[in-house]
Amino acid sequence: MKTTRFLFACIVLLSACKTTKKTPNVLYQSDEFTVYADSVIQGENKAIILENNHLQSNYLSSKAQNRETKTWQPTHDLSQKPRYTSGQPLVDALFALATDEAIQNIEPDTTFRTGAKWGGVWTRDISYSIFLAFSYHEPEVAKNSLMKKVKRDRIIQDTGSGGAWPVSTDRVVWAVAAWEIYKVTGDKNWLETVFPIIKNTVEDDNQVIYDASTGLYKGESSFLDWREQSYPKWMSNKDIYESENLGTNVLHYQINSILVEMAKELGQPADEFEVYARTLKESINSNLWLANKGFYSQYLYGRSGLTASPRFETLGEALAILFEVADTNQAQSIVENAPLTTFGVPCFYPQIPGIEPYHNNAIWPFVQAYWNLAAAKSGNEAVLTHGLASIYRAAALFLTNYENMVADNGDFEGTAINSDHMLWSMAGNLAMVNRVLMGLNFETNGIRFNPVIPEVFGGAKKLENFKYRNAVLTIEIEGFGNKMASIKLDGDELENGFLPATLDGEHTIKIVMNNKNFGLQKAAILKNHVSLDTPELKRIGSELIWTVQDGAKSYVLYKNGTEISRSNATSIQIDTNHFAEYKVSALDALGWESFTSEPLLILPKSKVQYVQFEAFNESFVKIVAEFSGKGYVVSTLTENIGTYIELEVEKEGFYSFDIRYANGSGPWNTENKCALRTFDLDLNYVGTFVFPQRGTDAWDNWDYSNSLQTYLTKGKHDILIRFRPWNNNMNVEINTVYLDQFRVIYMGE
Repeated sequence: MKTTRFLFACIVLLSACKTTKKTPNVLYQSDEFTVYADSVIQGENKAIILENNHLQSNYLSSKAQNRETKTWQPTHDLSQKPRYTSGQPLVDALFALATDEAIQNIEPDTTFRTGAKWGGVWTRDISYSIFLAFSYHEPEVAKNSLMKKVKRDRIIQDTGSGGAWPVSTDRVVWAVAAWEIYKVTGDKNWLETVFPIIKNTVEDDNQVIYDASTGLYKGESSFLDWREQSYPKWMSNKDIYESENLGTNVLHYQINSILVEMAKELGQPADEFEVYARTLKESINSNLWLANKGFYSQYLYGRSGLTASPRFETLGEALAILFEVADTNQAQSIVENAPLTTFGVPCFYPQIPGIEPYHNNAIWPFVQAYWNLAAAKSGNEAVLTHGLASIYRAAALFLTNYENMVADNGDFEGTAINSDHMLWSMAGNLAMVNRVLMGLNFETNGIRFNPVIPEVFGGAKKLENFKYRNAVLTIEIEGFGNKMASIKLDGDELENGFLPATLDGEHTIKIVMNNKNFGLQKAAILKNHVSLDTPELKRIGSELIWTVQDGAKSYVLYKNGTEISRSNATSIQIDTNHFAEYKVSALDALGWESFTSEPLLILPKSKVQYVQFEAFNESFVKIVAEFSGKGYVVSTLTENIGTYIELEVEKEGFYSFDIRYANGSGPWNTENKCALRTFDLDLNYVGTFVFPQRGTDAWDNWDYSNSLQTYLTKGKHDILIRFRPWNNNMNVEINTVYLDQFRVIYMGE
């Protein structure tokens, strides 16, 4: 870097100064902003400059409306860390910034803190961060951090909506991180440590959250763990448990695939995991692929009848591409049809009305990073360029790796919660150099190189002091494209771009790209959009009526999860003599569908039986109010851990079962005391009843659990509801539920 004063990087929002002609130093240009690599433009709104060893940002906040000047220079010794230099000095500086912040986030116990405002290790945050960058930047700190998230030889689920696992079920991303560490380090002791932890976790999940009817796993969207931010208001935590999300299911596919590879490395049987992985991949594609949209559904949701939400959920789509749940054609379709906004790809699209930015109406740099990896893998140069600009613009203007930013204006201010020095944001920044531009792909026995470099990011690049097992690498790249013209190790051709793990000492890898565009350039950069509000559905006699939504072009009516009509009508006559579940959504002028209304259950009295728990248990109480019958049964880990019920049905057919319960062990939105009990019918396992928390000390707040369905013959049946080993929640010690009433619904033949 020159020692004389030389300003060679800036970003300018073009509302005050527009440039229509691209010059070689323009990395990205839109109607809203331009990212420059090595020159200065004077503009009124926002600019960053890079001078000697520090960055300076003159940033005009869209909220505060006054200019804020920030500066950054390294606060730690970076001489022992990887160093990156290129023809884009802005990228070089931001690589150093992320490296510096990562050191700052290492705690005295040699684990990573989650962010400046978020202390401690969080399962999903650390795992996504390790895959992106810290498996190779800080492998020992990564190991220590992962082991902080283990209890009872099982992965710990972060608290999500109302009680942790099994409402939230994305803890399995821990396995993705653990496997990546093994691929980077080759540490067999590490593999032997993590394999049983992952296996135990999967076995519990297969008992509690696997839905045999769809072949999918239940539970909350991965990372989108604030209920109001990404689900309709009517959905309770039990409804979230019953939903089946794209990203979470892709993670379960990947964990089973990883177990296959781990088992092979350790000489263990792998057939069971192979079957689960293959079946799950097929189920994701058969249940969640939306051919008319060209991408996957956000999730299946509802109660008795699940329907697909047609929103685009970025992290899940990216993971489906990266882990090859999507085939090549699907991957290209997803990337081309993804609804991008000016400042980046939002967490999902369209946005939900009336919800402040956080997951809703927000861009998260770590999600953007996974999206960029997917764009690189699918070979879409336009989408990748747009995504790199999103990451570099934000980090350069804010001079830290913030947690998120508002999708409408690209500002970090205006979000509900935010933190600087965010671990997975800095990991995403580092990954753009290491995994995209330098093309590092780790395998169990080496590194396979596949650089993906948009034309505007072309030129000379060098990554020095990169430590890999017993080797220290200098990697030099010249040119652009997503195909290598040549790759040499210390002057000799490197066959298939593969560097063996047996290498030791210092070595230089030189890559020359083919200097050709990728071929795929389609990018759907759209105005940010908000869907219509959720209609409300009610019944008056034999008529269903729903609220009119301003801007609705039509309404979609569902019965038992299946669409039965699409029209401008706002009411319909129905048959009330049979069990059915109805819901309705509103379509706007652009064809985007609102969330469906809360399901409305048509339940003739002749189709339902109510069994009081106290009728089969003498140890019942009636302290809190609003129970049915004579009282309720308190079930804990030491008291009434099992209840036997005799049931007689008059008709053969399909039945639905649920339980009226109360759980006052914690609040709606956090903690880890969701209660669980296994449902056995005639000595056969049917499934698990899940009882999420309904409020701290809210033991008189009653509701029905999730429902389980099965076929019954006419006559008597033995039912056992009890605690089993796989019913341990994340708290382990407190697993308490008040059991009031067992409901049996005849659904039909």
